[in-house]
Amino acid sequence: MIRLWGRLSSINVRKVVFTLQLLELPFERTDAGGEFGVVRTPDYLARNPNALVPLLDDDGFELWESNVIVRYLAARYGDSAQYPQDLRGRFDAERWMDWQQTTLNPAGRNAFVQLVRTPAPQRRQDVIDASVAATEPLWDLLEAQLHARRFMAGDVFTIGDIPIACEVHRWRGLPLAWRSRPRLDSWYDHVRSLPAARGVLDLPLS
Repeated sequence: MIRLWGRLSSINVRKVVFTLQLLELPFERTDAGGEFGVVRTPDYLARNPNALVPLLDDDGFELWESNVIVRYLAARYGDSAQYPQDLRGRFDAERWMDWQQTTLNPAGRNAFVQLVRTPAPQRRQDVIDASVAATEPLWDLLEAQLHARRFMAGDVFTIGDIPIACEVHRWRGLPLAWRSRPRLDSWYDHVRSLPAARGVLDLPLS
């Protein structure tokens, strides 16, 4: 049995749940982090000294870092479409995973924190505005990326699409105007329609 610790309000936990559902793997999830606590207990810290979620246990093999968990699951249980065997195809997909973590997520995170997790009287509009200004060009970049391909790394859905889809879900759930980008919108609508997206990309933000 695969065990997963983490609350679904976490974008990083949603990535892993999406992957588990995509691969049709049975798993048991325990709420952890935020209001659920758990992550500061001695047992959890022994497994994940960062005190963060998610944490995966696959038959005694414990792993943290969401994108690494997605890679591991796809490599062990997926097929050559989800986790390309051709090195160029694989690392094309993986670069989008890293880009999500190093560029897209940091750009949009402050707007999310301010608009969802900060009480209205304490919100700073300048922080929101700066986050929006940093994020909007990145959506344009993705729109251009999808000009000649159906998915982030080519013509098939791969691990490279999962983290970015979770970011789009989070951004489009904010009370901000979303400017239509036809290719990006079409890509996201397709990903959101996948059975694996249920309970992940249809959740309200919290």
